[in-house]
Amino acid sequence: MNTQNLQLVYTLLCDDVRLEMGNKISMMGVFQNIMVEKLPISLIKFAVVNHWRGDGVHQTEVRIVSPDKSGVIVSSQPTSIELAPGGFTDNVSFFVNVVFSSAGTYWIQTLANTVLLEEFPLIVTDAEAIAGNQPTEQISETIN
Repeated sequence: MNTQNLQLVYTLLCDDVRLEMGNKISMMGVFQNIMVEKLPISLIKFAVVNHWRGDGVHQTEVRIVSPDKSGVIVSSQPTSIELAPGGFTDNVSFFVNVVFSSAGTYWIQTLANTVLLEEFPLIVTDAEAIAGNQPTEQISETIN
């Protein structure tokens, strides 16, 4: 299988996704980065939403990789998607109890038919890391 007839249009991260009547999806808490008071942090639940266009049957998978890309933090089960010619579909991968142990740029990787199609950064940071990157005047403004 190849990815010639498949295009990943976009990927979104969010706290939760629900399937509504009429086959519509509702996404709650869309985010790009994770900023917390203190690390490590365990995210109870979050979702990665991929919007696909193309045709054919394909296997997709989502991975979250460590900042140095040496290890997979968590990986979704491979999922089969089927698209009619010119069609589109959304694929949602849920992750539970994912631990981010340190600040850094983690990578969200999307694969189709075992080929890496996209990877984008997920910056995880805490108050200490933020404080180290800002002048003192800005810290007091941020805290107030």
